[in-house]
Amino acid sequence: MDLKDQLRNLFPEHEFQEESEAPENDPGIWIQDDPLLCKYEKRKGKPVTIIAGYNGAQTDFKTLASELKSKLNVGGSFKNEELIIQGDYRDRIMEMLKAKGFKVKRVGG
Repeated sequence: MDLKDQLRNLFPEHEFQEESEAPENDPGIWIQDDPLLCKYEKRKGKPVTIIAGYNGAQTDFKTLASELKSKLNVGGSFKNEELIIQGDYRDRIMEMLKAKGFKVKRVGG
């Protein structure tokens, strides 16, 4: 006897609603046709990872940028529709983006 059966025995006149499965990540927010480009550059002698090619809403990309920066514990900025993250974190960023359902393409070395 599982929990639902026990609850039905305790509350016979209550009408239980079936639970609907919620999607793990909301596909409406992160719609992307072309792959995101993940590239590495050195600016002023310091390594940076650049994410470019997002064609959705700018607020969604800023939310994604904030989430990536907080998970990696690094700084970064959002300029000219590119996310610039301090340091070489291409592999970790690509894994996180793939887990969210993005297509990611590594550009350069």
